[in-house]
Amino acid sequence: MTAASGGRVGRFYTAARRHPWVLGKVADWKIPLGPYTPAQIAVAVVGGFLLIKTIGWWSWMGPLPLVAWLLTIWVVRRPRIRGRAPMQAALGWVLLGWQPQGGRIGGRAARDRAARPLVGGFTIEDVPRPVLSTPPLRLAAGVGPVSGVQQLLSRAGQGGGVR
Repeated sequence: MTAASGGRVGRFYTAARRHPWVLGKVADWKIPLGPYTPAQIAVAVVGGFLLIKTIGWWSWMGPLPLVAWLLTIWVVRRPRIRGRAPMQAALGWVLLGWQPQGGRIGGRAARDRAARPLVGGFTIEDVPRPVLSTPPLRLAAGVGPVSGVQQLLSRAGQGGGVR
């Protein structure tokens, strides 16, 4: 293959995998100092709102609160809390607090069953003893019981019972 033929060209778009959820980048153009993550946008909006509403409290400090706000926006660009993004970590804490105290079983809240009385009754009756219709087992004449079980059975059959 010659250099003039122009070989195969492979392109890898790893930036899309490294920054899957960024806002403010379109083709080759991006917002100044961007692209911004959702956490940065949330800190910018909430922090800007709070700075505007509380200007009377911090105006004597000069530009220090504004610098702290901008620094906070920069710090939250790619933070990790135990390997998770801050929005996912915050959602995890909210969902953990929302769980029932006893946990869940099959998607439903696990609760102890309410106590209820166990009522019922039974009757004891005197039942007559059944009469055996077969004659007791007799061993052949001349052969005595060999084992202890056979001796007990032969006594029971003779009416002596076990003492």
